[in-house]
Amino acid sequence: MIGIAGGTGSGKTTVVRKIIDSLPKDEVAVLPQDSYYRDNADIPLEERLKMNYDEPASIEWSLLCRHLRELKAGKIIDMPTYDFITCSRMKETVVVKPREVIVVEGILVLTDKELRDMLDVKVFVDADADERLIRVILRDCVERNRTPQMVIDRYRDMLKPMHELYIEPSKRYADLIVPQGGNNNVAIKLLTDYIRSLLPTDAR
Repeated sequence: MIGIAGGTGSGKTTVVRKIIDSLPKDEVAVLPQDSYYRDNADIPLEERLKMNYDEPASIEWSLLCRHLRELKAGKIIDMPTYDFITCSRMKETVVVKPREVIVVEGILVLTDKELRDMLDVKVFVDADADERLIRVILRDCVERNRTPQMVIDRYRDMLKPMHELYIEPSKRYADLIVPQGGNNNVAIKLLTDYIRSLLPTDAR
C-alpha cells in the first residue's frame, strides 16, 4: 500500500497518473482520498459550500481504512464518488478489485495515524506555493464552476491555513519527498520502478 500526499495543486494526481501509465494495465488500484469526503447531503447547499474540506475531520477515515483492509484481504469494494459542485456524495459507486499494489492519494493522506500505519510506502509531493495556487485557480474555475476571486478567497481563508496546520507538517512522515510535483520525472521513475518490482514477475 502506497500513500501519496501533498498540498492542493502540488501535482499528486499527475504523479499518480504517470506511474499508472508506466505500469501494466489493471495491476494497481487507486483510491482517491477525495472519494471519501463525508456525505453532507442533509446540510443546505449554501452551508456546504462554506464548509472546511481541507481538515482531517472532513474525511470518513473509518470507511477508507475499512476498504483498504478489505482490498488487502482480497475482497472487492464499492468505492464512493463525490460531487465537488454540490459538495455531497453521489449515489454511484465505483467497483475496485484487489490488486498487488494499492495507491491512496490525497492532500491529507499522511495526517491520519490509522491510515499511515497501514501504508508500506509514504510519499509527499512538494511544490512551490505560488505554483500550487495557479493550478488550483485553473482547476477550480474550469472543473468546479468557481470564479477566480472565489478561489483566491478560499485559498487565503482556508487552503493556506489548513496547509500550514495539517498538510505541511505531515511531510515528516514521508519516506520519499518528490519536489517539483508532477514535473520531477526522475523521482517518478524511481517510484514507478519500485512499484514494478512489487508486481508478480509475469506482470512487470
